[in-house]
Amino acid sequence: MAAPRRDLTRTLLGVLCIGVLIVAAFWIVRPFVAAAIWATMVVVVTWPLMLRVQVRLWNSRALAVASMIAMLVLLFVIPLTLAVGTIVANAGDIVDRIRSITSMPIPPPPQWLAQLPLIGAALAAAWLDASAGGVEGFVTHLVSYAGGLTAWLFAEVGNAGYVIIQLVLITVFAAFMYLNGEKYASTLLRFGQRLAEKEGEALINLSAQAIRGVALGVGLTAVIQAALGGLGLAAAGVPFAGFITAMLLVLCIAQIGMLVVLIPAVIWVFWSGDLAWGIFLLVWSIAASMLDTVLRPVLVSRSADLPLLLIFVGVIGGFVAFGLLGIFVGPVVLAVAYTFLKTWIDQTSTPATADAA
Repeated sequence: MAAPRRDLTRTLLGVLCIGVLIVAAFWIVRPFVAAAIWATMVVVVTWPLMLRVQVRLWNSRALAVASMIAMLVLLFVIPLTLAVGTIVANAGDIVDRIRSITSMPIPPPPQWLAQLPLIGAALAAAWLDASAGGVEGFVTHLVSYAGGLTAWLFAEVGNAGYVIIQLVLITVFAAFMYLNGEKYASTLLRFGQRLAEKEGEALINLSAQAIRGVALGVGLTAVIQAALGGLGLAAAGVPFAGFITAMLLVLCIAQIGMLVVLIPAVIWVFWSGDLAWGIFLLVWSIAASMLDTVLRPVLVSRSADLPLLLIFVGVIGGFVAFGLLGIFVGPVVLAVAYTFLKTWIDQTSTPATADAA
């Protein structure tokens, strides 16, 4: 009996209609994608905490969700909203303060600097060269490198209203996910099983572990480092300590490091003539910047068995490709691809080993 003939035109039109439907649906929900992804990150990371809170609140899901949303608003929404509002409200004062600093003359180098072994003479000579041009001359050399950063900063400040709306949407989406978390998780698992049976279900579970590992290993480490850096700046009397702390948080999340900001702060303290606080801030900055080498691998290994290099590449590549959202999306995508490839290699190598035996 001859096999039934396939209608190629019908198949192509069906695939085309499905593709158009997917693109149209994505285009409609596109304004909400970023908030939904951030809410998913928050809920996945804090889901075990929500379950513990639910047990303590007479096993009431509504009370547990209300408590989690209250904590989210107090610890996430309100601080970020106040930070954005403060930056917008004090933008003029920040610019005036920077101008006043750049107009100040640079003091001569301290005597102890030239007496340092090996590098003392070179540092003193560099200090004298900077003193000859003044702070304004030094800043002029940095203008060509600061153009992109300045444009990005003003763009973010101009989108302050959009950021606040996104924070509200994150809170709303998180509330729905807390309420129906088991239902959504079951749907995703069935979707993964439909695509690739057990392997698809395993990849869904891996995605949750990767999200938790990245959030703990990258996000929590960045928060701790930024908080320690901010305490050191405030103790040393560095101006705009709160604003610089926010910069530290962004730099730590982006895996650039704290020393990019802390070293100029240390130099400023030394230039102010306070040797003791300068040494304190230098030691404090080095210790806080090295904390991630110990803390991040421990936190990541507790949630996901992922190579540290993969997470580093995922964070940097995701940030470059998708902005702040890519910090979490990048490592998750690489983690899923890495595990899928590793599983495929293990499955194909097992029969060959058995045949050889």
